[in-house]
Amino acid sequence: MQTLKAVDLQAQYRAIQSEIDEAVARVLSSGQYLLGAETGQFEAEFSTFCGAAHAVAVGSGTDAIQLALRACEIGPGDEVITVAHTAVACIAAIELSGASPILVDIDPRTFTIDPQQIETVIGPRTRAILPVHLYGCPADLEPILEIAQRHNLRVIEDCSQAHGARYHGQPVGSLGHLATFSFYPTKNLGAMGDGGAVIANDASLNERLRKLRQYGWRERNYSDIKGINSRMDEIQAAILRVKLSHLEEWTERRRTLASLYSTGLTRCGISLPVEPVESRHVYHQYVIRHAQRDDLRAHLAARGIQTQVHYPVPVHLQPAYRGLPLPPGGLPASECAAREVLSLPIRPEMSVADVERVCEEIGAFASGQALPSIGLIPS
Repeated sequence: MQTLKAVDLQAQYRAIQSEIDEAVARVLSSGQYLLGAETGQFEAEFSTFCGAAHAVAVGSGTDAIQLALRACEIGPGDEVITVAHTAVACIAAIELSGASPILVDIDPRTFTIDPQQIETVIGPRTRAILPVHLYGCPADLEPILEIAQRHNLRVIEDCSQAHGARYHGQPVGSLGHLATFSFYPTKNLGAMGDGGAVIANDASLNERLRKLRQYGWRERNYSDIKGINSRMDEIQAAILRVKLSHLEEWTERRRTLASLYSTGLTRCGISLPVEPVESRHVYHQYVIRHAQRDDLRAHLAARGIQTQVHYPVPVHLQPAYRGLPLPPGGLPASECAAREVLSLPIRPEMSVADVERVCEEIGAFASGQALPSIGLIPS
């Protein structure tokens, strides 16, 4: 039985190997390995893709969030509202800026920040909202932006899982004050190493970001502000330029595979991903919910189908972050999601037969038991 991998980075490389090899060779022969022509061209191409005026390439998605906050002069003594059902990197980045994360619950259907929860935790130290476009589904930005405007807060979109997603027809990342991206290898647009970017429409924020990513320099060895070392190397920029040219094609393939999953799993007693009418989901992950998630996962593993859990423990329940303040009632939707979510294999290189195989095995599992209740998901 051939294993259906949850992640297969070699398959993507093989599909565009000649283009990647040519791009890497171009950099190696140039003699310019940091902040050269490839980085500048990637920034221009990526900002255009995102519908933004500027993009600043940095060393990682975590650095992107930290630098975005610092560009907005958010730091010690300030608070940033975000969610616990996300990668720990989001919370780590807020704390690296010196600010404090304030966690609210998610909408259990989309897994993104629940706008109705935000105003319950706004206080005198609140400076920003960090909505995470999780799994490729845009957060509901319209009410978030309205709340931010009323309270004079910054909105920094975390688009690390949502390259190419849209909200009311606009690319995510173009609606907030700043937006951050990760190019970790498994992302929809992934480097072959670490990488990240911040996009901006404000010229002064763009200028400040460019200083912050390299010691605060306005020119070499002259620091206007205190910065860090967070430069994207030229090889990663060249690779990302190649992959960016394929991203729309890959996104449409993901959406096709997601549609096949949703059709094939309709009667399997599981909760399927939703695509809000105002949004374009890019399916970084195809995430189902099942009350017996661990049993289902074991069933699939025994049949050679790898799955993942994004994320098994909400940030506020992890040992390093148990002291974070929580809203009244805690975060029940986040905790329920962590018990039930399961990411099925989805990547552009998969075949229709691969999806059918997964659907058949989930159907076989479902037929052996009563249909489960799905936690907080309404019927």
